[in-house]
Amino acid sequence: MRWWCSGVPNPMSYYLHRTPWWFHRFETLANHCIELIVPFFTFMGRRMCMVNGVLQILFQVVLIISGNLSFLNWLTIVPSLACFDDASLAFLFGSRAKKTVLEIQEEAATGRTLQPSKGMLIRRVVNVSLGILIGFLSVPVVTNLLSSRQVMNTSFDPLRIVNTYGAFGSITKERTEVIIQGTLASDPKDPGAVWEEYQFLCKPGDIYRRPCVISPYHYRLDWLMWFAAFQTYEQNEWVIHIAGRLLSNDSTVLSLMDHNPFQGRATPRWVRGEHYIYRFSRPGSSSAAQGKWWLRKRIGPYFPPVDLEGLRGYFQSRDWPILTSPSTGAKCPVLKTALLMLLLLKHV
Repeated sequence: MRWWCSGVPNPMSYYLHRTPWWFHRFETLANHCIELIVPFFTFMGRRMCMVNGVLQILFQVVLIISGNLSFLNWLTIVPSLACFDDASLAFLFGSRAKKTVLEIQEEAATGRTLQPSKGMLIRRVVNVSLGILIGFLSVPVVTNLLSSRQVMNTSFDPLRIVNTYGAFGSITKERTEVIIQGTLASDPKDPGAVWEEYQFLCKPGDIYRRPCVISPYHYRLDWLMWFAAFQTYEQNEWVIHIAGRLLSNDSTVLSLMDHNPFQGRATPRWVRGEHYIYRFSRPGSSSAAQGKWWLRKRIGPYFPPVDLEGLRGYFQSRDWPILTSPSTGAKCPVLKTALLMLLLLKHV
């Protein structure tokens, strides 16, 4: 399920999703082994430690290739580099650096090391004390890890020195998407009203659009729209903020879109959110032959049609920047960008 239900799938996700059942079983087994067993190789000597480093890096590379998981996997590679000692990384450095390292190692082998200074002793005491402190503070973290009611993304001390972190506590078995639409019709209930879709930079929308490749870059709004689709708009009020900005033809919000169906035309009078289930089309099927990467089925409305006038009070009650009509919009894009980013950051 991960390939199709991950945050922002890429083209490889499309093909990996359709691999045979035994390959998915192998993926699951390899994932558990690399994350739960292989890390203990670190304490089993030099060679096994390097085996752990190689497997962890290869695992992250596979994840990078298979989906747009932003910079998470790239960052995870960094601590894995500590599994390799000087000798294994010597090929990365010039002869002068190698000579210096050899001299230091020879001095250590012959016992001609310098006596520790007062500063070195103080640093050792600080390091050991810090290690003991981290170990003590980590007790509730380990307890939480072993608990059947595990809590994620939580800090266990006022200074936030230790915490639990997890990008995904679980993965849904269906992919839902919020599709934002606008219309020029005066009455949103008119059966003849034409609703046109806004397209985001990367998240699924147009079923004919190929999944994008952006890793290690990260489109925060696309990512948040994925999370919003799991819940309701009442739990994600910032989605209504986005709708209001689209109604006022806000250039900052529109810069976060790949396609504005009203560009060069009148601003929409109404905006709504529709809720869909998305699935990958099957390679070689008639849908794929028509150029469809996705198949979708409407669930129902995500948020009802809203207009500019009706949202003014909603914005005021939440102390959001007041909506202005497109013709009299504020002319301070830097300030608007800052306010929008602050609003989005609050919901990450």
